[in-house]
Amino acid sequence: MFDDTAATMPQTETPRDYAVGDLQLSVARHECRLHGRPVALTPTEFAILRILLEQDGAVISAEELCRRIWNDERCCGAANTISVHMRHLRRKLQDTVASPRYIRTIWGVGYKIESQ
Repeated sequence: MFDDTAATMPQTETPRDYAVGDLQLSVARHECRLHGRPVALTPTEFAILRILLEQDGAVISAEELCRRIWNDERCCGAANTISVHMRHLRRKLQDTVASPRYIRTIWGVGYKIESQ
């Protein structure tokens, strides 16, 4: 008898690769590159960058980042946690708040990837 279980199971989506300017993120290989060189990111920094890239330029709040990274409503009041991770991530990407190349802060709203 023919087993068609595999035909009816949802296909898993292949992780995407993202690029903005000289910044590349490979989800499948779990690596980040800037100007072709590897950038060592913590799991949280990688998750933040991935979420922002997945949003394709849309703004995402610190609270939403908390929910999506830790899946815990209790941490969502601590936007300072995200801002600390964001500061470390920006430093590693050679980015600044004053002159963003990749991550832009939309004051009072959240963060987004700057499309160049």
